[in-house]
Amino acid sequence: TFTAWCNSHLRKAGTQIENIDEDFRDGLKLMLLLEVISGERLPKPERGKMRVHKINNVNKALDFIASKGVKLVSIGAEEIVDGNAKMTLGMIWTIILRFAIQDISVEETSAKEGLLLWCQRKTAPYKNVNVQNFHISWKDGLAFNALIHRHRPELIEYDKLRKDDPVTNLNNAFEVAEKYLDIPKMLDAEDIVNTARPDEKAIMTYVSSFYHAFSGAQKAETAANRICKVLAVNQENEHLMEDYERLASDLLEWIRRTIPWLEDRVPQKTIQEMQQKLEDFRDYRRVHKPPKVQEKCQLEINFNTLQTKLRLSNRPAFMPSEGRMVSDINNCWQHLEQAEKGYEEWLLNEIRRLERLDHLAEKFRQKASIHEAWTDGKEAMLKHRDYETATLSDIKALIRKHEAFESDLAAHQDRVEQIAAIAQELNELDYYDSHNVNTRCQKICDQWDALGSLTHSRREALEKTEKQLETIDQLHLEYAKRAAPFNNWMESAMEDLQDMFIVHTIEEIEGLISAHDQFKSTLPDADREREAILAIHKEAQRIAESNHIKLSGSNPYTTVTPQIINSKWEKVQQLVPKRDHALEEQSKQQSNEHLRRFASQANIVGSWIQTKMEEIGRISIEMNGTLEDQLSHLKQYELSIVDYKPNLDLLEQQHQLIQEALIFDNKHTNYTMEHIRVGWEQLLTTIARTINEVENQILTRDAKGISQEQMQEFRASFNHFDKNHGGRWGPEEFKACLISGYDVENDRQGDAEFNRIMSVVDPNHSGLVTFQAFIDFMSRETTDTDTADQVIASFKVLAGDKNFITAEELRRELPPDQAEYCIARMAPYQGPDAVPGALDYKSFSTALYGESDL
Repeated sequence: TFTAWCNSHLRKAGTQIENIDEDFRDGLKLMLLLEVISGERLPKPERGKMRVHKINNVNKALDFIASKGVKLVSIGAEEIVDGNAKMTLGMIWTIILRFAIQDISVEETSAKEGLLLWCQRKTAPYKNVNVQNFHISWKDGLAFNALIHRHRPELIEYDKLRKDDPVTNLNNAFEVAEKYLDIPKMLDAEDIVNTARPDEKAIMTYVSSFYHAFSGAQKAETAANRICKVLAVNQENEHLMEDYERLASDLLEWIRRTIPWLEDRVPQKTIQEMQQKLEDFRDYRRVHKPPKVQEKCQLEINFNTLQTKLRLSNRPAFMPSEGRMVSDINNCWQHLEQAEKGYEEWLLNEIRRLERLDHLAEKFRQKASIHEAWTDGKEAMLKHRDYETATLSDIKALIRKHEAFESDLAAHQDRVEQIAAIAQELNELDYYDSHNVNTRCQKICDQWDALGSLTHSRREALEKTEKQLETIDQLHLEYAKRAAPFNNWMESAMEDLQDMFIVHTIEEIEGLISAHDQFKSTLPDADREREAILAIHKEAQRIAESNHIKLSGSNPYTTVTPQIINSKWEKVQQLVPKRDHALEEQSKQQSNEHLRRFASQANIVGSWIQTKMEEIGRISIEMNGTLEDQLSHLKQYELSIVDYKPNLDLLEQQHQLIQEALIFDNKHTNYTMEHIRVGWEQLLTTIARTINEVENQILTRDAKGISQEQMQEFRASFNHFDKNHGGRWGPEEFKACLISGYDVENDRQGDAEFNRIMSVVDPNHSGLVTFQAFIDFMSRETTDTDTADQVIASFKVLAGDKNFITAEELRRELPPDQAEYCIARMAPYQGPDAVPGALDYKSFSTALYGESDL
């Protein structure tokens, strides 16, 4: 047994012994054995073969044993050198007791008693095992198998062992121990079974090898558990970081895709196309943007939670990749909302512009149609050469008729100019069908020039043939001259009274009403003119009857009969009240109930949002109840806010009605729909962010072991120095708090210390200190967290005290996913003791805690 025990250690030094009393006589292997089991260097041995050299070497070994507090009784160097077996075995037992058994400690018992207690505790759950000593308790072999099964259950099928087969049991344990546990076979099964009382020292020596083998495994297991825990935290944090990066990238990509759409200000040709763009924008506001608002808020919450977890696990703060910081997302979001605001305003202006264009285009078509109807047949009439065969009276009649036509033609000059002016305005406003408008306008103008030329030519022809025009019915002529402009006035009046109009403000409708009132004031004079014209006709009839003159049909100078004048006058009289009614209805519409209804609802909703924002601010800085109470209160607030959403939807519906009515000014309220939308989004974001802050405070409190009283004391201190009640400290407020009670002086040295502390609580250099960061600072020194040194020590255990570790050792000691995680990230070990495939666990461990780059 002693020989096997010695060889189990000597083979680490590359040597063995065969006979204890012979192989230790020169003292060389004895000194080597002591160096291996103690891990210390002994004095340099003497290599001579003389007896004195051997005695000196053995004395050096005995002196080393004595230096470890071991009393050597009756053991001298001469006996060892002389090969005294009894003395040599006694010395070896002394070494075993000191270096293999004496340091064993289990629950305040040590050495032999500690080893026995360890065996009893480990084998207690096993049937037919009752370890009471180091001799007969081990004879049936079950205790040896129980020790192995307890630590390595995969090596022993314990349930298949039989108490009545001790030799098989003992050989099974010895073989498994030698093959799988690197414990050499120190005992013989038959000797133990055939001995009434097995040798106690041999059993103790062998069992101590099991203790050291398994206690080392237990130490490795503890180290592996610590590493697994640290790696699990790191892997979870990396997963959260990857989620943040992915969510941030998706949100930024959506913003980048959306902004060009909102900044696209290329107008469409028709109102229908622009209305569709407005409807698309409303879908964006109602359907597409709200989930992105929630994503943005959730991203901030995830970021804050991740930073809290990193602080609690003593890890460095998370710095997102370039362009994906929360501040970057907020900047992009502001750009989005700026583009959004301008986009809606542009859409509404474009719709108004297109409506104006459609109105002008319809007005152009109406006036052009009236003019074209009037000119129909006029060229043929002017080209007619009827004067060549007419009598003198006919010629005079033709001349008068032509004069009346010229008067009529002059009256139509204004309409042609109006048509040209409308066409010009459509061109200036970039009307999409300007080509057809210009073509039609040019045709009218060309025709007008042709009529003027033909009129001039016909007048010359008539005047040329007019030689002796002496008599003319002056009354008919006077009638024709006055009837024609009056008829034109009535036609213009009817056209104006039927003219379409579109207005967007009260001022515009008031202007139309004023113009209409002015027109009505001219009606009495027009009626008197009508009576005068009709009186001329009656007077001509009276004279003809008085002189027995038979009138031949209608007035030869005009086609405007009294019946036509009376008919058109009656039409004017009917159109006036209709125009009154249309203007009155439009006036009512401009001051309709939509504005008052929207204003009333907007005032309620806007005030409610402002009140809720103030209440949330008070809740976040007050100390009413526990953090769980505050969290519950805030979540109830969140539910009440969500339940209020239908009021906002109702307001959106009223706002849409106002837009569809093309009403853009509302003097009944200071709130716009844009103000309400922004306020609502800020309210949702604020309540979600406040809830997340309280959740992180609970997480910090539980992880740091902060009591409710301490938390209230922290809150009271924070509120005291938070002068503007904004929930954030500036540097001056934080420094004032530290000077008042946290050992920071108001001098140059204190400024340096404050700058150091500020860089810790504000790693992003925002210039603000949150309550969460203040709690972290207050409790940081009392937190018991894993450190890089602890992780390095754990890896050192798994590596067998080496300065490096191998992939094989990592895969053996750690779960597969965590082993591969380490292998993928550990740098090659570059030390002088490196072997192929050696990995540097020290730099890896410091990188886990931000002390180097991974």
